[in-house]
Formats: sequence, structure tokens, C-alpha cells
Amino acid sequence: MPIKIPNELPAVKTLNQENIFVIPETRAMTQDIRPLKILLLNLMPTKIATETQLSRLLGNTPLQVELELIHTRSHVSKNTPKSHLLSFYKTFGAVCSERYDGMIITGAPVEMMPFEEVEYWDELCEIMEWSKTHVHSTFHICWGAQAGLYYHYGIPKHILGRKFSGVYPHHVDHAGSILFRGADDVFMVPQSRHTTVDADDILREPALKILASSPVTGVYAISTDSGRQIFITGHSEYDADTLAREYQRDLAAGLDPAIPENYFPGDDPALPPLVTWRAHAHMLYANWLNYFVYQSTPYDLAELEKQVHP
Repeated sequence: MPIKIPNELPAVKTLNQENIFVIPETRAMTQDIRPLKILLLNLMPTKIATETQLSRLLGNTPLQVELELIHTRSHVSKNTPKSHLLSFYKTFGAVCSERYDGMIITGAPVEMMPFEEVEYWDELCEIMEWSKTHVHSTFHICWGAQAGLYYHYGIPKHILGRKFSGVYPHHVDHAGSILFRGADDVFMVPQSRHTTVDADDILREPALKILASSPVTGVYAISTDSGRQIFITGHSEYDADTLAREYQRDLAAGLDPAIPENYFPGDDPALPPLVTWRAHAHMLYANWLNYFVYQSTPYDLAELEKQVHP
């Protein structure tokens, strides 16, 4: 089934070229069906790349998805054209009276700052609190996962001795986890972060369970029992060249970055990277949409406020 996104969104051209079925807004209005309403809070500076990556994964399932984009009002993006934000994005105030089957909160390049010093922290807290009664399942990514764990459960982040940059082996820790139904015994996930959360802190919180982790980079996936809150520390959505672009950016900035691990063949940045995580990414998002959104969300989203959270 298709993903419904604005007709002129740059992602439309990319997804059509990849044979992912995109339904224009004009056609969707003629169909008698309730698609899954997914809200994307895009905190990444490269908003167009991120919205395309996530649209690709959300659109490659049997479910019809209607994607709505928001950004923070308390931070002005320097890397996304203002015209793009005005055309395709709303702010929280424009959607706060709505309810959604699912929501994605992306990462952000602010991980070295204390949460409370992030320019839009108060606004993000307002959105995360609102999600408890207006969103059936919220999917947090990377810094968004750390922010969610800190806000909802008081779990701190910790600065790493070195940046995790590369593609790392992971495994399922929670037997029977339907979020990882169909996962290989070992699966690869891109990571790009300077901070982490501690497994012991999570294990002390009875509302949370660790679903998957890496022997190198630690905890990867955390969930509440109901799956209404899911926290993912990695970047399964990354394109083939995302880590390469980050590496070249840091080189140009004189940061002397390490070559991303398990990424370039023979650790040679002159060679195109080998994608080893694409199948896992599609499985992860398909399982989230199927098991934690579609199969359990109320048909009438007004019922969300009656549900016990988490």
C-alpha cells in the first residue's frame, strides 16, 4: 500500500524512482479508507534527507500511511530552506489538537549538551508529554531516544570515550520480541553518536525492557511492555552514503575523525560503502507499523486518552 505525503515533497521523486508507491494527496482524498496517521518530529539539520529516509521505510509495507511533518518553533533550522519548511512542515501548535496512530522523534546533533540546555528542550518536553495521550506508539531515534528515556524515566546519558561511528553487529536480547520478529541472529545497524545510555539504569526501571543490543555499542532497542514507547539508539534508516558524508564533513572541519567501522571495504574511504543493514531497517519499521501501530491502535483515535500509559 502507498504512503501519503505532500505532492511536491522532494522525497516523492526519490521514492517513485525506487518503485515505492507514493499516493498524492489529491488521489488519497478520493479513497474511502482510514490510513495510519504518523507524525514525524524532524529534529535533524538535514531534514530533506531524513524525511526521505523515513518515508522510504514507512512506505514499503502493506499498510497505507499518512505522514505529517513538524519541526520545533523554538529553533530555526540553518540547513533546510525556509521555503521547504513553510511548504511541508507545521509546528506543534498546529497539530496539538490532533491524535495519531504513531509518531517518530528523530535524533539531533546536540548530544554533547545537557538536555536542559538544548534550545528547544521545553518544547520537546511538551510534545513528549502530549504524546502520552495523543499518540498510540512513539518511536524515538538516537538522541531522540536518549531524550525520551531521560524525560519519561529519568535515565541519564553518558559521554563515550570515543565516538561510535560505523556499522556494528547487534543481537536480540528479549526472546519473543515481536519488534524483532524475523531478525537474523546477528544483524547490522549504523551508529553515529558520542553518548550512550547504561543498561543497568534501564534494568532498574520496571516499565522498560531491553530488546536488543550490541557487544560493541551497548543497548540498541528499549520498549515499554505495551510498545507505546520504543527507543532505538542507532540509525537503521541511514542511506548508503550517510556515514561517508558525515566522515567527509568532519574531515573538512579538521576534527580528525576515525574511519567509520565495518563500513568502507578494507577501511578505504575511496571505495563505495557496502550496505549491510537495509534488510534489518525494513523489518524494524514494518514490525513497528504492523504490531505496535496497526494491530493495536483504536479505530477511533479519540479512545487514546482512555488508554493506560505506557
